Amino acid sequence: MTNNSQIRIAPSILSADFSKLGDEVRAIDSAGADYIHVDVMDGHFVPNITMGPNVVAAIRPHTKKVMDVHLMIAPADLYLEAFAKAGADIITIHPEAGPHLHRSLQMIKALGKKAGVALNPATPVDEIDHVMELVDLILVMTVNPGFGGQAYIPLEDKISQIRTRINKTGRAIDLEVDGGINDETAKKVIKAGANVLVAGTAVFKDGPQKYAENIKALRGAE
Repeated sequence: MTNNSQIRIAPSILSADFSKLGDEVRAIDSAGADYIHVDVMDGHFVPNITMGPNVVAAIRPHTKKVMDVHLMIAPADLYLEAFAKAGADIITIHPEAGPHLHRSLQMIKALGKKAGVALNPATPVDEIDHVMELVDLILVMTVNPGFGGQAYIPLEDKISQIRTRINKTGRAIDLEVDGGINDETAKKVIKAGANVLVAGTAVFKDGPQKYAENIKALRGAE
């Protein structure tokens, strides 16, 4: 289990109003977001198309918070430098997004960025066993990637297994969970060992006047 004082909230701008994205980013920043989560989809690795490095570059001036960029694209290697230059602080890739996960993570680190690995619901935990020394974040997907608003898949056992691996390293590796996170599911993933919660609908529902309240509710889940 993770101490709630350590819980960080990463609102997914996929659920924001794209017609005023700069305003939305400033609003979640001032409402208490710890990270700004950017879901990048290519219509190939996942069945949806969202945004690219130009959008990251456009919103970067609107916040000093950590820009947490999740690349659901394949191949990923070709675009790592572009997202790094656009202002990403953390770049997270999937093991399935290229032939050499270790090399891809080395590339992210060489760009001066933190490196993350994302595991889809069916991706086994042992995919990360031989890259733990390179990762700064492990993202457990509790939905199949591609769309916001999906129902949570209960994978607390997987989250716990990864928390055990992280603790053995003695390093401060973030354990992030994304997919169907709300006040109720947040309790489950925090208990299992997560310390970063990605939430779209749960943060952006009811408009900017509710963002602070929504973020506080997720952070306070027990």
